[in-house]
Amino acid sequence: MTDSQKFACVAARMLDDKLASNITILNISNVSSLGDFFVIASADSPVQVKALMLHVKEMMKKYFERLPLRTENDLKNRWNLLDYGDVIIHILHKEERETYAIEKFWNHAFSISQDVWKAESEEYSEYKS
Repeated sequence: MTDSQKFACVAARMLDDKLASNITILNISNVSSLGDFFVIASADSPVQVKALMLHVKEMMKKYFERLPLRTENDLKNRWNLLDYGDVIIHILHKEERETYAIEKFWNHAFSISQDVWKAESEEYSEYKS
């Protein structure tokens, strides 16, 4: 497993711990020069979109000593993006998630299953079993 895959798995775990939904990791390394992985998650409200973004940003700084190279968002917090170079994290309100359909656009990218990313990030869970 690469460092960027571990980072993506931990990002998914951080989102999952804070109740993001429909979390997907796409390995885009063979189909794009944008990065290695997309982590995509849905939220139920603009407040949750912003809270998830702030949580992931804080945890990645704490555990990996990394800050995003850039961030993007809309003014209403319907979507947020954290770009770490190798891993790009998309947090979208569930309606925007359907509208933008990132997974459909990147359907030729390999998806990492939830079982895999949960196993790869278990040590970072706030709720250890």
